[in-house]
Amino acid sequence: MPELPDVTVYVEALRSRIVGRRLGQLRLLSPFVLRSVEPPVTLVAGRKVEVVERIGKRISIGLEGDWWIVVHLMIAGRFRWLAAGKKPPGRLGLAAFEFEEGTLWLTEAGSKRRASIHVTGSRAGLREFERGGLEPLEIDLASFAERLRSENHTLKRSLTDPRLFSGIGNAYSDEVLHAARLSPLQLSRRLDDDEVERLYHATQATLQLWIDRLRTQAAGGFPEGVTAFRDEMAVHGRYGKPCPECGSPVQRIRYADNETNYCARCQTGGRLLADRAMSRLLKDDWPRSIDEL
Repeated sequence: MPELPDVTVYVEALRSRIVGRRLGQLRLLSPFVLRSVEPPVTLVAGRKVEVVERIGKRISIGLEGDWWIVVHLMIAGRFRWLAAGKKPPGRLGLAAFEFEEGTLWLTEAGSKRRASIHVTGSRAGLREFERGGLEPLEIDLASFAERLRSENHTLKRSLTDPRLFSGIGNAYSDEVLHAARLSPLQLSRRLDDDEVERLYHATQATLQLWIDRLRTQAAGGFPEGVTAFRDEMAVHGRYGKPCPECGSPVQRIRYADNETNYCARCQTGGRLLADRAMSRLLKDDWPRSIDEL
């Protein structure tokens, strides 16, 4: 799922292409992508785009007359910008935002249709999409610490909870925790002040690092190849590969459709965290440390 860095770069690319431009029409190719009933989606046609903003992991497009289109890319949703006359993306296309200069396509790979579009007739209508999380790049250490300790969860859950912090998901939480040298299963209220400060700085540095990297990769063009798995990442999606800091194999905890990646030597003092799939299967044969492994 595109997270704060990816969505930020999407927003910047959209601003340079559609702000000040008139939306010819919003053409829906999938009956399931539109999740709102009122107001009718036809009412946004012909209106000029005034602003593009990020709401957590969502992108909101504001048009004249206080009309808003809110897009959630979910897992496999992506944007593509195609100049006028270019071949459309075929069966992947869910919706087309048609402008005179080109078409913004909302696409989604796979058979599951999770990406969504909502239309609302006022800025007040955007409140239903706001989960209450603080913007991690806009807060000071005191605000970060207060919000982190407001509930006692694992650090992995705390960072990815949109009610606590906005825009951080599975991928970048792994990277943040590796940079902070903290276990994903450590409880938020058990951190001392130095650990909280370390996590705060790691959060801001990691997110800004990836925003800068993605801007550089886009090089003024429209972002392509948006993915949660990148070769430059330290631990996320790199199970079994060497940690860039210590060379130990990256470990994982699998649950449902997600997994948490971490370095045992850098983050957990060499201890392997129980993985529901493998540790239950191996029981007493499950290695307890990276050295034992």
